[in-house]
Amino acid sequence: MTEKKFETEIGGAKLSATFSDLVDQANGAVIMQLGDTVVLVTAVMSRDRREGIDFFPLVVDYEEKFYAAGRILGSRFMKREGKPSDEAVLTGRMIDRTIRPLFDQRMRNEVQIVATVLSLDEKNDPSVPAIIGASLALSTSDIPWNGPVGAVSVGITKNNNEYVVNPDNNIESDLYLDTLICGKDGRINMIEAKALEIGEDKLGEIFDQAVKEISKLENWQKQIIGEIGKNKTKIDLPATPEKITSLFTEHIAPILNDYVFTGIAGKGKMGELADKWQEILKVEAAELVEEGGRFLDEKIDEALHLEAIKNSQRADGRKLDELRPIYTKAGGLTDMVHGTGIFYRGGTHILSVLTLAGPKDSQIIEGMEVQGKKHFMHHYNFPPFSTGETGRLGGMNRRAIGHGALAEKSLEAVLPPRETFPYTIRLVSEAMASNGSTSMGSVCASTLALMDGGVPITRPVAGIAMGLMYENEEKYKVLTDIQGPEDHHGDMDFKIAGTTEGVTGIQLDIKMDGISPKILKEALVGAKSARLAIIEEIVAAIPAPRQSLKPSAPQIETISIPVGKIGAVIGPGGKMIQKISAETKTEIEIEDDGSVFITGKGEGPAIARATIEEITHEYKVGEKFTGTVTRLMDFGAFVKIGRDTEGLVHISELASFRVNKVSEVVEVGDEVPVVVKEIDDQHRINLSIKRADPDFIKQPAPNPTEQKTGDN
Repeated sequence: MTEKKFETEIGGAKLSATFSDLVDQANGAVIMQLGDTVVLVTAVMSRDRREGIDFFPLVVDYEEKFYAAGRILGSRFMKREGKPSDEAVLTGRMIDRTIRPLFDQRMRNEVQIVATVLSLDEKNDPSVPAIIGASLALSTSDIPWNGPVGAVSVGITKNNNEYVVNPDNNIESDLYLDTLICGKDGRINMIEAKALEIGEDKLGEIFDQAVKEISKLENWQKQIIGEIGKNKTKIDLPATPEKITSLFTEHIAPILNDYVFTGIAGKGKMGELADKWQEILKVEAAELVEEGGRFLDEKIDEALHLEAIKNSQRADGRKLDELRPIYTKAGGLTDMVHGTGIFYRGGTHILSVLTLAGPKDSQIIEGMEVQGKKHFMHHYNFPPFSTGETGRLGGMNRRAIGHGALAEKSLEAVLPPRETFPYTIRLVSEAMASNGSTSMGSVCASTLALMDGGVPITRPVAGIAMGLMYENEEKYKVLTDIQGPEDHHGDMDFKIAGTTEGVTGIQLDIKMDGISPKILKEALVGAKSARLAIIEEIVAAIPAPRQSLKPSAPQIETISIPVGKIGAVIGPGGKMIQKISAETKTEIEIEDDGSVFITGKGEGPAIARATIEEITHEYKVGEKFTGTVTRLMDFGAFVKIGRDTEGLVHISELASFRVNKVSEVVEVGDEVPVVVKEIDDQHRINLSIKRADPDFIKQPAPNPTEQKTGDN
């Protein structure tokens, strides 16, 4: 085995890249190591061009291996790794979004990047080494690619407000900003961020900090490429046939702007133009229909860029910083669901539905990186009818998982702590109509649903997508609230969500090599203005979360019991807890620390709580109760003071006078006041009636007959 190893540093930790003949059939391969986290990244390109497609066929797979974490996971019957976890899909998307813009999009040779996690430590997340590994695998291979790129994770601590490069996984909960930023040549081309309402100025500083760190990684990679990089394969890219150019100039060029700049939102008129162009090609050059479609797309792209940069003109006639019309509605769908929100922003229409449940309905996560329970979920659906098309329903794709996760992280910052609101929360956003940024529309609709459902969020969250038409650093225009054509033909899709206090979620996708921090900071300012305007519309629909949950929502009672009493509540074989659940029609969840969550409807949770409190009650001297006499003995009476707890009232503690016979003053079934007199070393409880109420048992009046006999 031959190998060559290169090392550098990132955030104080050693990062190494090892090239060997282990994977010698791939075009490029590298083993990246950060701490004890090891990722193998391979790059392969097909020899032949894939015909009949109008896109660049890049596939990125991120493979989690349970052995990497030293675990055997899965069901009892299946131990092999199955479909990718959401975490794996999201990491794969980050790699894809970083490297895709640096390919020539005219390529039709299939390219596949596979990142396989071979080892995972507790401190170092595989995302950064996986992205840098993809950059190195491509850059040192013969695959045409305009890299390298760097990737860095940057956080800000809650306590001392310090920047942390490559933050330890163990301190993630101590960060109020956790972001991954990628780029090259002093520019940024991918951002994924989660924050606790961070200010735009602070984010701008993070961008500047990240660019410096990325430059170090870039220079390190360039040294490696210079030493072991291969010559790039020359790919024949299709030239535009002269016949297409002449037909376009004659028939389409004179009317292009009339169909693109219509003052109407959406792709309707552009679609008509595409149909007209197809008909011309079918008659004049049927063999060039595919190339012709691509050529028209390029010309529409040029027109949108030119008019935006030169004349500040958009396809639908809006100003560059103008929002489309907003409509908001909280509730009103049906009383069966726990909360709903409807949000329109132009032609993008979203319905979000809230469901509340108990802790037992939380999602159990058993992945390579993450294990535990998830109590907040946001899911996103994009049915084909949202774009007026037919298609397959069901199943999840990477885009849906990514959009759902972005909205989820954007909303997490305002959710109530589980200690005060112990519900499992699920939001589902349905894209009913799509014309740009349904993910940010989902954030807005979900905020409405949370507030309608009575979830006590700290404040509303709204999201907006910012776009860019770019020629150079001096000639560009930032667009607010991009719609379909601007998303498709523009250079940037910068999704920013947040509250009136700051940003909570960011996702950046671009179609160019990179964007300078200067332009991104400008976009942040525009996004804030738009976000505040949207929040005003949300607050107009529902000023604050409703004061109570919907009647259809379950009620949760929360108590804390001594850890030593957990066994008493569960009972032998779980019989006790099952009995309480059945009798009260509730679900009971007991955690290791003694926290008990009781979920149900009506009076059930309150009754179950009272029952558990009785079972786990630790009696103390001086406590008073009203009990029921259960047994009479010569020496006293037993009184029931709890579900399964009795205490003895000694004959001397029955009354404030001398009692000769217990049955003379109490009977089985009597309700009597008692006070705990003492608890002996065997936990037996001694009670007293006379100390609870000296006058409760009255002294019987003397018997006149007995008194007369005595006088004689």
